[in-house]
Amino acid sequence: MSQNPGAGQSRSYPNRTRSVSAETVRENFERIRTELGPDVTIVAATKYVEVEDLTALAKAGIEVVGENRAQDLEAKHARHGDIFRWHFIGHLQSRKAKTVNELCELCHSLSSESAARRLTIPALVEVNLSGEESKSGLPENELEAFLGLYDQVRGLMTMPPETGDPEASRPYFKRLRELTERYGLKELSMGTSQDYRVAADEGATMVRLGSVLYAL
Repeated sequence: MSQNPGAGQSRSYPNRTRSVSAETVRENFERIRTELGPDVTIVAATKYVEVEDLTALAKAGIEVVGENRAQDLEAKHARHGDIFRWHFIGHLQSRKAKTVNELCELCHSLSSESAARRLTIPALVEVNLSGEESKSGLPENELEAFLGLYDQVRGLMTMPPETGDPEASRPYFKRLRELTERYGLKELSMGTSQDYRVAADEGATMVRLGSVLYAL
């Protein structure tokens, strides 16, 4: 039977990105930065990046990284804490809020009252616009009431269904933008490697990118 790794250890995942090249990441990052312009924050998703490979991201010019798991966040921050600005982009469990508070400047995935009671840093509320049960986030009809629970909400985040057609994500991004405008919010975290151009076209202020940064 496998054992859970101890505190400070990064787990091993079968989809880990291996041998991240600083040169490759730099080329991809600069290309995407040119496409998106200076007003969109590129958050490098590090879920599948090994602890030792984060040095290559720093050499490539990456400034903001987003981690999905609190335990991996601790391990990576312990080694590279002063190099990056840290965001939490995975599902936020209330019992992990303390770690996120201590290590991150922004949480992209606030969606429960219990987490809101424990979180102390600026946050984006995750909205499940697709209605997929496999995804976290609030349904749209609960958003207005939820916004009254936390006074450090800066904006919204969403994850459209996986798709091979970036245009299929546009209605979700458009709707999220409409919601931020309705509630007077500023930040829009939307768009991943599959659809970041469409997200930026619909007003994203942050995109969360993984494979498109690391691929040859």
